[in-house]
Amino acid sequence: MNSGIVKIFIVEDDLVSAHYLKEMLQSEGFEISGSAASGEEALEKMRSCDADVVLMDIVLGGAMTGSETAIGIKKRCPESKIIFLTAYADDEMIEYALDAQAFAYLMKPYRDREIVATIRMAAGQSSARHTEDAKISLKNGFTYDHRLHRLEREGREIPLTPKKLKLVELLALNRNSTVSNEQLAMHIWNEKKENSTLRSLITRFHAAIGEEIISNVNGVGYTIRA
Repeated sequence: MNSGIVKIFIVEDDLVSAHYLKEMLQSEGFEISGSAASGEEALEKMRSCDADVVLMDIVLGGAMTGSETAIGIKKRCPESKIIFLTAYADDEMIEYALDAQAFAYLMKPYRDREIVATIRMAAGQSSARHTEDAKISLKNGFTYDHRLHRLEREGREIPLTPKKLKLVELLALNRNSTVSNEQLAMHIWNEKKENSTLRSLITRFHAAIGEEIISNVNGVGYTIRA
């Protein structure tokens, strides 16, 4: 990621879908480092770990499932972020995504902008780990230190519960961009939640810091401005 170009590996057994993803992502400025139609092929081709993000269907043809493939990829390439695409939303599939340490879990039919935003979030989180400046400046004098995992103001730490820290972490890493309700819920709770649950957490977050720095964007997500 130091080159500034995000490299993506696609694992999709539907060739039409794979081709569409490749064309769409290339048009957004991403580089496609490779593709595979099965778990076995993906593990063989990813020996060089030449991918920042792996975009894959959780249900694959062949002997290996998507979750088994993802677990194998994470063992071989721990820095690669895995984003699952699936038509299934049952509890078992979500458990598969959690077992595989997936960065995100997106439902089909997906929206292009949602995939692009999620990839940029995954890439931004990885890039943040490698930058020398660990502190992210936010509005109203707040700073998020992603190395120490804490919110500060004027050099003082603001005590927050783990869920509130996860909330501000994802928004800070994607400051000035909209993060969807679904993406926030998966990051904070590792499962889908009602929008009212997320709103309640944000209300409690604002009460804890004494100011409202998180903004709702058209009812589809939230943002923090730098």
